[in-house]
Amino acid sequence: MNHWRHARLTATYPFPFDPAKPFVRQAGDWIADVFYDVLPEAGFEVRDEQIFMAFQLERAYAEKMPIFAEAGVGTGKTLVYLLYAIAYARYVRKPAVIACADESLIEQLVKPEGDIAKLSRHLNLTVDARLGKSRDQYICLNKLDEAQTAFDDDADRFRDVYRSLPEFVRKPDTLQTFHPYGDRKHYPDLTDEAWSKIGWDVFQDCLVCDNRHRCGQTLSRDYYRKSADLIVCSHDFYMEHVWTYESRKREGQLPLLPEHSSVVFDEGHLLETAAQSALTYRWNHALFEAIVTRLLEGEIRESLAVAIEASIAQSESLFALLERSSRPVPGSDRREIDTEGDLLRETELLRERLAVIDEELVYESGLYSLNEYGLKIVEEHLDMIQHALGLLRQTERPVVWGEYRPDGLALVIMPRNVRDVLKERVFAKKMPIVFSSATLSVDGSFDYMARGLGLDDFLSFSVPSPYDYERQMKAELYPEADVSAAEKTKAVLSLIRQSEGRALVLFPTKEELAEFRKHSAAIPEAGEYRLLFEGTAEISHLVSEFQRDEPSVLCAATLWEGLDIPGPSLSHVIVWSLPFPPDDPVFAAKRNDAERPFEQVDMPYMLLRLKQGIGRLIRTRDDRGTVSVIGKELRERNVREQVRLLVPHAVERTWP
Repeated sequence: MNHWRHARLTATYPFPFDPAKPFVRQAGDWIADVFYDVLPEAGFEVRDEQIFMAFQLERAYAEKMPIFAEAGVGTGKTLVYLLYAIAYARYVRKPAVIACADESLIEQLVKPEGDIAKLSRHLNLTVDARLGKSRDQYICLNKLDEAQTAFDDDADRFRDVYRSLPEFVRKPDTLQTFHPYGDRKHYPDLTDEAWSKIGWDVFQDCLVCDNRHRCGQTLSRDYYRKSADLIVCSHDFYMEHVWTYESRKREGQLPLLPEHSSVVFDEGHLLETAAQSALTYRWNHALFEAIVTRLLEGEIRESLAVAIEASIAQSESLFALLERSSRPVPGSDRREIDTEGDLLRETELLRERLAVIDEELVYESGLYSLNEYGLKIVEEHLDMIQHALGLLRQTERPVVWGEYRPDGLALVIMPRNVRDVLKERVFAKKMPIVFSSATLSVDGSFDYMARGLGLDDFLSFSVPSPYDYERQMKAELYPEADVSAAEKTKAVLSLIRQSEGRALVLFPTKEELAEFRKHSAAIPEAGEYRLLFEGTAEISHLVSEFQRDEPSVLCAATLWEGLDIPGPSLSHVIVWSLPFPPDDPVFAAKRNDAERPFEQVDMPYMLLRLKQGIGRLIRTRDDRGTVSVIGKELRERNVREQVRLLVPHAVERTWP
């Protein structure tokens, strides 16, 4: 019997600590007690895979090393990394960061019946866990002001949102206690399209915003930074912290995250994508003009004013060229851009115009005609744009594309690889870094993951799922015939009928999801079951509705990983088509860099994502259900054989 269980432990450590002995070893002994004695008494089963993982993580924390922790569904990997993260955070006196793949996975981790709550309840342990949500998960007060006065169908709803805001926002002259507000989760009925009209986006400049001290995301940041144990955020947010760390310090701001003791990347196989997203430069002409015209607000010299006007004219010319020459990419919201010839000439001219402004600002700063803080902000923006344009001149060209915004076409420039940045700003720090996922290796090797992340020295292990998939899961492969989207929709509805709803339909892209939604609306049989579509409400609200309403059907493009719904509500996973990567500029660049693009890029991506999708079905030993995988590529022998390795007992079916 362990005496530490019988009192609520609010002291530093959840076990008696002897400073003469290595802390991590003592933490490992405590964690072994938890899995061998405490949790089984609370009704949890002892899992050999879980205990093996605990011993492996002990080494990673002791040696402060990165580790690939591949553990199959049902191993209880989350409980293992949480225990180490909490104990080590208290030892180092800095919180641990748990970075999840996206916002919906954050909600699952911290929900009342989630793993953090379970540990707190069964170990009699107070855990200080706080959410650090991405900025696009908060209302932008400036956008809300515009949206509620706009002439569109959502204006009345936006006025209701404004009236629901705390009084200190609506009446800023009153002295009141401030508290976080404006979280996307607080507005579950807003569609993603409606939220995009009032939620923060990258084209907002918070540094000069008059509302920044009453902004929901600012107040939230003040709150989560004070966490003693855990800060739970998304991959995107963590990488934004890494990328903006130095610039925020230069601007006199605190980094997005405080100094931390360790970091766990849950669904770690997705980190490379998040890193690329964080290092991506994105701007349009409207944003550029808004930035440089701030320099005109002071009593500046005529030569600087002329340089500013010349840069605006050149920016107009650049984006006019992009409007004429960019091409839509099927299955993607991105537009293809040719990075040779005219584009290089126009971007080089803009760089030259910005260089002139830089020179003029050196003289201007000595005259003190510009606000010092405002000048620093403008210089940061212009440096960013110049750096992005400079990437186009490098031997290793960046990935470039266009995407439409409400205020015009945006130019997007993404570095081709993120290995150097991750190596310098993440892996160079001597701290434990855990990559946790059921899908980190390909054919038993972690090289695919390590190569993309730039990791040379790491620990790794792999443990299988304890579930008997051959007994618990029926698997069907449907080599897809050449049919229209309407006919395919009818066939999928017939599969849904076989399981009497209770299905998760996974789509590789939002465009395919939209096609299914459009065609199902015209088919009377679709009304037999409640179809929940991603994008029609806040995602965690949709997941809760799906779990509560057992016969309902959840249709989603972003829930291939992390969704955890045990029981009969999820009895059928239907894969609309094999999740090969899109033919967009990002993956085009990866294919260009590969000797065998299909084998080195397309197949590993598809197999990892498909394995994740299949893993949504069986979440406990009592779960039973069916996986139906549809795909034209299943007619090809090499693809079919690779998919069969994931589900060896699958039965090939005739297309319905």
